[in-house]
Amino acid sequence: MANRILVDAEEGMDAPPWMGNVEPFMQKVLDLCGTDGEEISVLFCGDSFMRSLNFRYRGVDSATDVLSFENGERYTDEDGNEWLSAGDIAVSLETLPKNAQYFKVDTNEELKRLLVHGVLHLHGYDHGEEHVEENAEPRCEMLRIQKRLMASLENENLLG
Repeated sequence: MANRILVDAEEGMDAPPWMGNVEPFMQKVLDLCGTDGEEISVLFCGDSFMRSLNFRYRGVDSATDVLSFENGERYTDEDGNEWLSAGDIAVSLETLPKNAQYFKVDTNEELKRLLVHGVLHLHGYDHGEEHVEENAEPRCEMLRIQKRLMASLENENLLG
């Protein structure tokens, strides 16, 4: 059946020209994760919107790079197909280039990492206080899986 990926930009924000590349990329990520019949939404937004989400749902009064909101509910569509609404991922397009510079990677690589990271959170993974560090092997399962997925997606170009 495959998966259903819904991609949008924050209201009032111009959609990035590469936004159409996100759905096929996310399909590949979910295929690598072995999922079928999941629905995930991805929202690209600015730091102001991200800050409001972060404060509302996590009590943190600052913007962040990516947030994931697990859903976990099942529903049947009008064609009789059953879907798992895995949840929503929000990505800040203002923080994206800052992260890329910080991690010394190009924007494409960082965007892929944020999307993979968001998917893993939707599937119940957590990294606690551990974060990706330069020249350090990840200790937690989530970041090890993320590293493996990123290696499998090395040749994907989201930015066109």
